Amino acid sequence: MIPGFVPPQVPAMMAFPPGYVPPQIPMMLPVPQRPPGCPPGLEYLTQVDQLLVHQKVELIEAILGWETNNQYVVKNSLGQQVWLAFEESDFCTRIVCGSARSFVIHFQDNMGQEVLTLTRPLKCSSCCFPCCLQELEVQAPPGTAIGYVMQDWHPYLPKFTIRDERKRAVLRIVGPFCDCNCCSDVIFKVTSLDEASEIGRISKQWTGLDTEMLTDADHFGVQFPMDLDVKFKAVVLAACFLIDFMFFEHSPKQD
Repeated sequence: MIPGFVPPQVPAMMAFPPGYVPPQIPMMLPVPQRPPGCPPGLEYLTQVDQLLVHQKVELIEAILGWETNNQYVVKNSLGQQVWLAFEESDFCTRIVCGSARSFVIHFQDNMGQEVLTLTRPLKCSSCCFPCCLQELEVQAPPGTAIGYVMQDWHPYLPKFTIRDERKRAVLRIVGPFCDCNCCSDVIFKVTSLDEASEIGRISKQWTGLDTEMLTDADHFGVQFPMDLDVKFKAVVLAACFLIDFMFFEHSPKQD
């Protein structure tokens, strides 16, 4: 042994208290094979019949009441991240137009590739006159329209039509008379064109009194048939974002 040499000390294994469970990190989802006719980046929709949309809480917005660009995480039922979604709009538009503002929402997969784009033009919102009804264009890949969400005029019920890339009607969405969700979920039904059968739903989930009162960060659940065309699944998911802005984006500080 070399004089004066001190062997390095190997740290002992860290001891954890009984019953300790290490935190679970959501695994990156494997990319399934893309079937014919499926836009690139939407392959995962072939394997699910429901998704969760969680809006991130913005501290500046919660404290000062200044509207910021919304950010969302889209997850599967296991809590694994499928996409990140973020709004693109300018400060003046957010301040002047509020929740009626125009926007572009970009969806990125776990590799940072943009797979879905939602575009909402600026239109006046009025339940009394059907001259400026809301609409949303859905693109996948960006620049290629795959469908539209269009508001239908009704004197007291929120109604929308899911349309394909040629604006042909495919499905309907029918909301409740009152969108107040005091301690309960608010359900928007996805139905057939004649509204006779419910095939899915968009649920505004109750997130707790503190979150509901202090922020406009919303959580949604989106359900659709497993065998529904991938493009229409994407458009139903997009309808969730238009519904959020139209009915749930008003924060208490803004009110």
